[in-house]
Amino acid sequence: MHLQAIVIGAGIRGHSYADFALQHPDEMKIVAVAEPENARRRHFAAKYHLSEKQCFRSWAEIAAGEKLADVALNCTMDAMHVPSTLALMSRGYDVLLEKPIAPTLTDTIALTRAAEKAGRLLQICHVLRYAPFWETLRHIVQSGRLGDVISVDHRENLVFWHMAHSYVRGNWRATDTSGPMILTKCCHDFDMLHWILGAPVVWLNSFGELTHFRPEQAPPGATARCLDDCPAADSCKFYAPRLYAQSIDDWPWNAVTFTPSIDARLEALRDGPYGRCVYTCDNDVVDHQTVNMQLSTGTTVTLTMNGHGNEECRTMRYDGTKATLYGRFSARGHAIKIVDHLAGTSEAIPVAARDSSAHGGGDFGVVRSFLSAVQGRPAPHLTTVEESLESHILAFAAEEARRTHQVIYLPEFRAAAQG
Repeated sequence: MHLQAIVIGAGIRGHSYADFALQHPDEMKIVAVAEPENARRRHFAAKYHLSEKQCFRSWAEIAAGEKLADVALNCTMDAMHVPSTLALMSRGYDVLLEKPIAPTLTDTIALTRAAEKAGRLLQICHVLRYAPFWETLRHIVQSGRLGDVISVDHRENLVFWHMAHSYVRGNWRATDTSGPMILTKCCHDFDMLHWILGAPVVWLNSFGELTHFRPEQAPPGATARCLDDCPAADSCKFYAPRLYAQSIDDWPWNAVTFTPSIDARLEALRDGPYGRCVYTCDNDVVDHQTVNMQLSTGTTVTLTMNGHGNEECRTMRYDGTKATLYGRFSARGHAIKIVDHLAGTSEAIPVAARDSSAHGGGDFGVVRSFLSAVQGRPAPHLTTVEESLESHILAFAAEEARRTHQVIYLPEFRAAAQG
C-alpha cells in the first residue's frame, strides 16, 4: 500500500525525494506540490502528473486547506523550515524535512520541542546514514575490528565550482539567511561521526575564514557579471558561461533554469544570481574550516571542510589500536581499505550498491525509512529530529568557537542550548 505525499518546494532536493515515487509507485504517490516559482511548479507538475488543482504557490496556501495526503516532504529553503513545518504538523502531517533543521540554534531547539509536543514524526534528511558505504563503515568501527579508535581525520572536500555555486553565488551564501556553512554543509558530517563513533563530544574548537571569495581577490578589471565582457573570462575557472551554458538536465545546471538548453541557461545568467562574479557577491560564509574534537572516550577527531578541491568527495582515516581504515566517498566511486597493524595486510572492503539515487543511495533510503516509520516500522538508525539534534548542536558550537576563538566545553553548551 502506498502513502500519499505532498512536496513543499520543487527545487533540486524536492525532485530528488519525489523521484522515489516514480521508481516505487507501490510505496509512495505524489498528490500535490507547493512552489512559488511558476516555471519550477509547472515542470514539477508535468513530471509527476499533477493537475492545476494539485498545485499551490506557497506552503502557507497548502497548509491552510484541508489535509491532502499522509505525509509532507518539506524541501523549502532553510529560513522557511520552522514556520512551514509547524504549520504542516498542526495540519496533521508527519514531515520529512530537508537538513538543516533551522538556521539558528534557538529555532532548532524550538522545532524539536514542537514536534515532541505535537506527537508527530519529524524526520531530518540526514541521508548519509542510509547509504551502504556509511552503513559498512559504521559496522566495521563498531565491530571492534580496528580495536579502540584513537584518532579520526574526516574531510568534506568540496570541488571548487560547488563552493562557488552554492556558497558564493547560491542560496547558502549568507549566514543570516541560511546559517553558518559548517551547519548547512557539514551537519551531515557531524551526524556521521556521532553515529559511527557512538560517544559524545566533550571539548571542541574551530578555525576558519572566508579567504578567497572577496573583492580584493578579483582579477584585474573583472566585471560584476561574467557576461559583461569580463576580461578574465578565459583565465577564470569560475566563469559562469563555461560552467553553466550546457544542455544538461541535471544538477547544478537545473539550479540556473530547468530548461535544458544553452540559450536558456545563458539568458538566465544575464541577470540571475549564478551569472555574478564570485568576487563581488553578497556572500559571508567561510570557504574553509577545521573543527577539532575530543570525545568522552578520549578519541580525538578532526573535521575539515575545504571549498577549494579539485574533486567532490569525502575522505576519512580511522586509526585504531589494531588497524587503520582509509575511506573515500565520491561520485566517482567508493572505497574502504583496512590495514592490519600486526600482519601488515591490506584488505579492500566491498560496498554493496542499493540504488542509483544521490548520496550513494541515501536519498531513496531516507524516504523509505520515513515511510516505514510512519507505518509503524521504524529503522534502527531513524533520523528523527531528536536524533539529528546532536549534529546541529556540534555545528553551532563549532561556529561559536570559530567566531570567538575559544574552546567549547560541550556539556555546558548542550545544557545552555536546551535550557
